[in-house]
Amino acid sequence: MKPIVLASGNKGKLVEFQQMFETQGIKIVAQSEYGVGDVPETGTTFVENAIIKARHAAEISGEPAIADDSGIEVDALDGQPGIYSARYGGPGAGAVDNYQKLLANMQDKSNRAARFRCVLVYMRHAKDPSPIIASASWEGSIAQGPQGGGGHGYDPIFWVNTDNCSAAELPPERKNALSHRGKALVDLLAQMKALGELPTGETS
Repeated sequence: MKPIVLASGNKGKLVEFQQMFETQGIKIVAQSEYGVGDVPETGTTFVENAIIKARHAAEISGEPAIADDSGIEVDALDGQPGIYSARYGGPGAGAVDNYQKLLANMQDKSNRAARFRCVLVYMRHAKDPSPIIASASWEGSIAQGPQGGGGHGYDPIFWVNTDNCSAAELPPERKNALSHRGKALVDLLAQMKALGELPTGETS
């Protein structure tokens, strides 16, 4: 079975994908191992950006590729940051810059409802005309301030109502069960199995 390239430089995402796919006997490899760099995300939707990233990684690596485009949508901000979540804080901004800007923009907002959205695209090769697409969301709200040292991105300020803690305070197994990315991955794996894209039989 060929390895699958993850079209992302995000180490947190890489760990999550590896955890999910190793149970299927699939090796997920970071795009950097093939010399794949980031590609401009010129799409206007999560789906468009995920396809752009997956095609770029598959073209350069010569391997199948999976791309994730995800972000946080805040109702009081008309769905922002959305597809701009990773660069919300401006050029060169890191995760803390991004969520601090979001918290600042939420100071006078009473409606703190929000959700994480994730779209996953699997491309068998760079010219794949029918990539497999999965999507899911994770409902929650914006906390008053950051809590917890786990996770990545906006996790410290995303309040998980069902567990009464931030996403950054969840154990990895629990996060994978609840999260937008975890649910989208389950959907993606189911579609890949149905289409014969995963090995059959017992896996270690």
